[in-house]
Amino acid sequence: MLKDYSASERVNDIITALPYIKRYTGKIVVVKYGGNAMINEELKQQVMLDLVLLWTIGVKVVLVHGGGPEISSLMDKLGKKSEFVDGLRVTDKETVDIVQMVLAGKVNKTLVNYLEEKGAKAIGLSGMDGRLIEAQIKDERLGYVGEITKINPNPILDLLEKGYIPVISTLGCDRNGNTYNINGDTAAARIAGALKAERFLLMTDIAGVMKDKNDPSTLIPEITKDEAEKYYADGTISGGMIPKVQCCFDAIDEGVRSVVIMNGTIPHSILIELLTNEGAGTMFNGDKK
Repeated sequence: MLKDYSASERVNDIITALPYIKRYTGKIVVVKYGGNAMINEELKQQVMLDLVLLWTIGVKVVLVHGGGPEISSLMDKLGKKSEFVDGLRVTDKETVDIVQMVLAGKVNKTLVNYLEEKGAKAIGLSGMDGRLIEAQIKDERLGYVGEITKINPNPILDLLEKGYIPVISTLGCDRNGNTYNINGDTAAARIAGALKAERFLLMTDIAGVMKDKNDPSTLIPEITKDEAEKYYADGTISGGMIPKVQCCFDAIDEGVRSVVIMNGTIPHSILIELLTNEGAGTMFNGDKK
């Protein structure tokens, strides 16, 4: 009897997910994946499984990735010290070559391979391919750290139309042939906006926006712009969370229907967020007044 009951429960879970499957089938979902959420290999494999499942049921998945820890690791091996200003990596000419090697090379192609191994069709792109991300120098102090001037979504749309998962590393370029290191959250938000995505998931290593950053039970499930201003003022949103929250609202302003900051270190958090009524983070909903 226990075996039959467990099977019934599994079927019921599938039926419960049907409204969510209908909502996202044929729609674009952009996932930003990077940083500490990418370090654990077992979790990385689970994230790839989540994306392949979504792709299998007809969701148009776009994966935008970073790779900060991998960049720092290679720089250490090469004897080059990592420097940061206001949370952004100082990127001289030698460093931008390392960033390109790691992001457009090792990290990008590893993720593509994982997705292909699990049965999906995936193609890796960098922001330089098809001039997907055009940029200019953000701050002379930072060197080749780019500020995005234009997103060209056509290479992504072409791949989605042909049934591929585009896997995008956040490098940019300008008309003079320079390469730029682009903040992953910012690039993903701008890409999601250019695609008018149904959902943008920004994966981090924390639960979302919390009233007490050390207590996940204080997670704030939804935030409007007006509420965010209050949280800025009282320090609830501070430090590195400020630019993440700003990216979320920027994406909504550019046409993304809803955005979620979520904990990418929780197994199958993507499926929990998209295919259940539980949710897995803090939602920034453009429809909420």
